[in-house]
This record gives sequence, structure tokens and C-alpha cells, in this order.
Amino acid sequence: MMVNLFSIFDPSTSFYFSFNWISMFYFFFFLPNLFWFVPSKYLILINKFSKFIIKEMKISLSKEINFYNLLLFKSLFIFIVLNNFISLFPYIFNSTSHMVVSLGVSINLWMSYMMFGWIKNSFHMFIHLTPQGTPYILMPFMVMIESISNMIRPLTLAIRLSANIIAGHLLMTLISQSSNILSMSLIMLMILIQSLLVILEIAVSFIQAYVFSILSSLYSSETN
Repeated sequence: MMVNLFSIFDPSTSFYFSFNWISMFYFFFFLPNLFWFVPSKYLILINKFSKFIIKEMKISLSKEINFYNLLLFKSLFIFIVLNNFISLFPYIFNSTSHMVVSLGVSINLWMSYMMFGWIKNSFHMFIHLTPQGTPYILMPFMVMIESISNMIRPLTLAIRLSANIIAGHLLMTLISQSSNILSMSLIMLMILIQSLLVILEIAVSFIQAYVFSILSSLYSSETN
């Protein structure tokens, strides 16, 4: 039962490079076109959503806001939220539920932050290991705790994203597999529950992308 349950996340092709990973590029079809003088309602919605995300990220970033940082985190948010949303459609491979994708993105971001911080702002990075007001006797322990917390940041980012995406898909799969032993009235109740779960998963896809991008921007501001 458990093998069949988790097999919904397995690639369906057996090539050396599974073509299911091409689903990561499906989000290009959802990006609005800029061919028209009058913007469409979809483009207006995307622009308003982007302005909201940029406004939220400006709060977490430092006062000297870099345009390229905002562009990076905005693109990261759009990439994650569209991949989460596209995976809700039937027969589309769910890439963000795999640690290969989420951990790969988080490790690359974390490595770039650490290299930039320790090379350009080494003194600030050393100060950040000991919070202000720490007693001298606790400073070695605080340095060790802060170092461990910095090292596990990419792992916690990746697990938070993948675990939330996996949990919703597994719950919908468990409910759908129980339809063979239910009566007609319970099946109607199951359809209602599944509809509510789909709405919840759409919300989770946006929330997890928002959390991932906001936390990434917070980690970036600590190295600047």
C-alpha cells in the first residue's frame, strides 16, 4: 500500500534522463505576453501580484535595495508558485515535491549568500555569530549554535517546501483510493472533500512559494 501510494511521485519514464522533469518548464506557458498595447486582465493580475511580492520583500531586505535582488526573489517566487500550481493538474509530474529540485535551489542560494557574506562582509558575519548582550561564558556555545543553524538553513527550506507539497498530494490520493469501498452518499461527500482539498492545495502552493522567497530574502539581508 505504501509503495503504491508514494509511487505517484515516481517518474513514469525509464530513460536515463526522465522526460517528466520537462514539466519544470511548463510555467513558461503561463507567463503573460507583452505583445499588446492594452494589457489583458491576466497581465494586470500578474502585475498587481508582483508589486505585492516586491513590497513584501522590500521590508525584509536592507535599506539599500538592489534591483537585481528583487528581480531574483520575484523570479524565484514565480517559478515555485507556478510549478506548485501546475502539479495540481492530472498527469503532470510534480517536480517541487522532490528534494532534488527544492534542495538544489536552496543550496545554490545559500552558498551564494555565504560566499558573498564571508568574502565581502567578513567582520559583519563574525559579529552575527554572537548576538548582542551575550555573556562571555556563553559566546563559544552561541557561535556553535549559530553556525549549526546557518548550515541547516538550506535543508529546512527544502524540507518545508517538499513536505507540504507531498502531504497534500498524499492526502488526496488516500481519499481517492478509498472510493471503491464507499457507498454513493459517501462518494458524494468524498467529492466535496476533494474539492475543498484542491482549493487548500492551491492556497498551499502560493503560501509555500511566498515563504520560500521571503525566507531567502531574509537570509540574503543578513549577509549584506
